[in-house]
Formats: sequence, structure tokens, C-alpha cells
Amino acid sequence: MSDSLSSPSSLPVLYSFRRCPYAIRARLALAHSAMACELREINLRNKPQALLDASAKGTVPVLVSADGAVIDQSLDIMLHALAANDPDGWLSPTQGELSEMLSLIERNDGFFKKALDRCKYPERHSAEEVNQAQADALIWLSELNDQLEQTGYLFGLNPSLADMALRPFVRQYARIDQAQWDEQPWPHLQDWLQRWIDSALFAEVMETYPGWTPGTTGPTFANKGVQASA
Repeated sequence: MSDSLSSPSSLPVLYSFRRCPYAIRARLALAHSAMACELREINLRNKPQALLDASAKGTVPVLVSADGAVIDQSLDIMLHALAANDPDGWLSPTQGELSEMLSLIERNDGFFKKALDRCKYPERHSAEEVNQAQADALIWLSELNDQLEQTGYLFGLNPSLADMALRPFVRQYARIDQAQWDEQPWPHLQDWLQRWIDSALFAEVMETYPGWTPGTTGPTFANKGVQASA
């Protein structure tokens, strides 16, 4: 087994799933902060007992520190990693305050995520619910486009916690119908998303890893400290 697929037992363990937007945002902060961890790619239809033992809710991401402390909320993992190392000042935007970023993220995770799920899986909901979700998503995304117009980022001149926490969810929406996304009158939002998708940081966090087998050591992740210029 190559060095890239081994991980010292002293490393924190990250339970993750490549496509999950919550897991993506956690990996973004871990990669950017160069906080190395053992990555365990999980099959969400066959959750390993180790994940359930760490966090009964059974969702990803879950970060288990070397001393056994558990962080099982994606935003908390981001804040934990950035508190240790925040090279580009994601927690200190050039405009606005951390509290404002957290408020925007909370609305994304509530208002927009509810709409996103109904847009992505319309067969699970009534026509009325889907129509309302589509309207809510358009409102939210238009608001983000307007907020990005002046500087290209949500809070000033550089990428921030808010940009990185929201981009995985906007990407998920865009992937529902790429042609429709491309036709929307949101040039600032579309550019903001594409710059991130084209970045080295995105490439690192979206690398494909084999599924984790209990009893084995997962690959080491996030030891490069990739800078976020997008």
C-alpha cells in the first residue's frame, strides 16, 4: 500500500461521503487548514458500526479526534479546522462579521436546503410543495447573486467561511438541470460557483477514494494546505 493510502493511528478520523454537500464543506476547511486526518469513505446504505458508535445520528461528516472527541456537525468541523489554521482569513472577511456569515449559513441550511431537497427529489413531494420549493430556491439564489455583484464573494474581497459553506449546496442545485442553470440571469452567482469548481482546492476535496473497510486504515487526507484563490 502506498504512503498516500496509509494513515498513522494518531490522526483524527473523518467519516465522509464524497458527494454529500455537508461532507464537502467539512473537507474544504480541513484541506485548506492542512489538518491531516484519516479519511473513511462511507457507504450510506451500509453504515459501519464505527460511525454509529461515534455518532448515533449516523450521518456524515463526523470527525473523531485522536483523543476520542467527536464533532458531528459540518459547520463545527469547519470552525474547528479554521480555529487551528486559517491562512486566508475565512473567519475574518473584509466585509461583515462572523455572526453575519453564520446567520447566512443557517438560512442556507434551513430555508434553501429544504427547497433544494424538494427540487432534487420532486417525486417525494406534492406538486404544491415542489412549486413552492422552486420559487423559494429562485428567491434565495437571486439574493446570493445580488450579494456577489460588488466583490465576487459573499463577504468582501476574498473567499470566506460563508462562500465555502454555501458553494457545495449551490453546486448541488446547479447539477439538477445544468442547462436550466446556465440560462438563469445570475452571472455573478454562476461565475462564483464555476471559479470554485475550477480551483485546485475543489479538485483536492473531490478526489475519489475507495470505500472504507472496517478494520483497515483509510487514506490520509488534507495535508497539503491548498490555498483558496477562487
